[in-house]
Amino acid sequence: MKKLFPAIFLAIAFFILTSSSSVKNDTIAIGEQPQVAMDTRGVIRVVFGQKDKIFCATSNDKGVTFSQPVLVAEIPKMHLGMSRGPQLATSVNYSVVTAQDQSGTIHWYRLDHSSGEWKSMGAINDLKGSAPEGLMGVAADKKDNFYAVWLDTRAGGGNNIFFSSLSNNSATWSKNRLVYQSPDKLVCGCCKPNIAVNGAEVAIMFRNWLNGSRDLYVLKSLNGGATFAAAQKLGIDTWKLNACPMDGGGIIVDGPAIRTTWQRKGEIFYAEPGKPEILIGKGRNSSIGGNGINAVITFHNDDTVKMIQLKNKREMAVGKGSYLKSLALPGNKILCVWEDDKKIKFRRI
Repeated sequence: MKKLFPAIFLAIAFFILTSSSSVKNDTIAIGEQPQVAMDTRGVIRVVFGQKDKIFCATSNDKGVTFSQPVLVAEIPKMHLGMSRGPQLATSVNYSVVTAQDQSGTIHWYRLDHSSGEWKSMGAINDLKGSAPEGLMGVAADKKDNFYAVWLDTRAGGGNNIFFSSLSNNSATWSKNRLVYQSPDKLVCGCCKPNIAVNGAEVAIMFRNWLNGSRDLYVLKSLNGGATFAAAQKLGIDTWKLNACPMDGGGIIVDGPAIRTTWQRKGEIFYAEPGKPEILIGKGRNSSIGGNGINAVITFHNDDTVKMIQLKNKREMAVGKGSYLKSLALPGNKILCVWEDDKKIKFRRI
């Protein structure tokens, strides 16, 4: 027995060392299409889909560990995959999750941060069956105001861009509004529209379908979405394409700057409205997080998820998988969340 003790001790020590390193790259749960957000108190939430169910996992230690996921809702025939799935936005007192079913209903759920309870709140779209494509985005300011954008067919001819907002503690979204209809009667119906908010500034990005081109455009509001300026094309080049890219990119509002990332012809670009696009590299399904010079672009190329920091253009392989989302943490840390073989992965960098 005495001779076995050193071997056992070494085995235990090795297990402890290897286990502690797994915090940097670990699995939250089985699932797809993760979304991540941090509220004003520093609580991080990751929302994802699992077949017809929506789950939420929480971190109170800046993304070092996550709780066991809790069930938010179950939606029969929920859209999931290819940028379709639950969407998440968070503010001071509430978090909101949206999800769409294949009949065209946009369901929404609200978490009261004080009680920790999720509640089903009904539908966002005020016309039954108007959002069958299942592609949308949500965002929030720091005062419990929420904003939603989605592809909607009610204008006729195909999908176009609809918008609604939710004020403070209201339980009802504003009247749905058509904020952009392509002169060709429809925008790209397979690419997720995205939305970002900073104070009263609201920015929507979507892929248009205009004169045979599938380019990205931005709608900008300076009054909380009450009105939007004319749509503005991003980048100088164009993409003539008679097919579906299925790639909507990402957007953030950073003070006076609107920062976007998107894919064209299998290449990832960074762009600000009115400026030439900047090539980042080959890839798909890009997203952007953080702010200012610390903004981070994430994307995947083949089966590898990657991250690149705008300030130094340094590219880093994060892991294997796809649909990588990032979140800026205190201390210049980045939390990465993505899916790999229908598992939700996370890593602090």
